[in-house]
Amino acid sequence: MSGARSAAMAQNRDQAMAHMNATTHRLGYSRALSAAAVLSVAMLSGCAGPHDQLTTGGIPDDYRARHPIIVTEAEQTVDIPVASTDRRLTIAQRDLIRGFAANYISRASGPVYVLSPQGSPNSAAAFQLRNQVRAELTTRGISSSKIINTSYAAAGAGDAAPIRLSFTGTTAITTQCGQWPKDISNDFANQNYYNFGCASQNNLAAQIANPEDLVAPRGMTPIDAQRRNNAIQEYRTTSTTIEDAGDSGF
Repeated sequence: MSGARSAAMAQNRDQAMAHMNATTHRLGYSRALSAAAVLSVAMLSGCAGPHDQLTTGGIPDDYRARHPIIVTEAEQTVDIPVASTDRRLTIAQRDLIRGFAANYISRASGPVYVLSPQGSPNSAAAFQLRNQVRAELTTRGISSSKIINTSYAAAGAGDAAPIRLSFTGTTAITTQCGQWPKDISNDFANQNYYNFGCASQNNLAAQIANPEDLVAPRGMTPIDAQRRNNAIQEYRTTSTTIEDAGDSGF
């Protein structure tokens, strides 16, 4: 009897220990779930908090959008330097006029203004050269009826004021450079500064020969039918073998 009783007591003890272990395991699992839930709530509340200004992601920051090149109407001017002893146009002055005329013909069709200075030491020489400038513009293809002679007030004594040629036409421009709306020494947004890319955009706009190319493409020119026929005929009549290609060194 004592042996049977001992075995029964041992069995009851083992069952009690197994029950305690299972209960402890369930309590530990429940506590782990509770801790995970608390951590998730804390993370979500952190996302809803104030944004960290030092953290940046894929922020759009394109200088081409900040300094866009636009096609607009603007005044085009060329200054022709004139000495007080000049009596006729020099080769360099004629080159300036030729370039101005070519620019006008490609960009505008309105009036051309020839402005001569008044009140400067070279005003007499500029007045004498004005008619020569007008004749040079006419020679370069600008109608005489579109050329308007006028004058402007020079700064005063000692100023070698130029003859100024002017017309209004389409041109490609962008925003003015040198603007600093923010203090870059106190900016931690990890973005390029406002003036970044402005000079590159201005240089690109100045190099565009025909601003209308930014608006729409030009029409295609007619094909060279003779050249096309020659190329097709050569393709049809010429036969090249593998041996010929090897002998040619390719």
